[in-house]
Amino acid sequence: MTIKLYGAARCHKTQHYQRYFQERNLEVEFLDVEENESYAEELRSLYTNRKLNFPTITIDSKKLRNPSDEELSKWIMKLS
Repeated sequence: MTIKLYGAARCHKTQHYQRYFQERNLEVEFLDVEENESYAEELRSLYTNRKLNFPTITIDSKKLRNPSDEELSKWIMKLS
């Protein structure tokens, strides 16, 4: 299972998800879309409107836009 977190270091929701994954000992790749233009472009490509909709989490091919902890847990269990 590959988990990516598209966000920004200054964003409180991004920080929340980083803690969420850390507390559950889940490996996640953090992609700061404000610090790296290639990460920003990767995130834009996930949306037809090409906007930087962060935080966005991908778990393999599943895309979650700012999910609740409950929804995120459900998808992690389902895809693991």
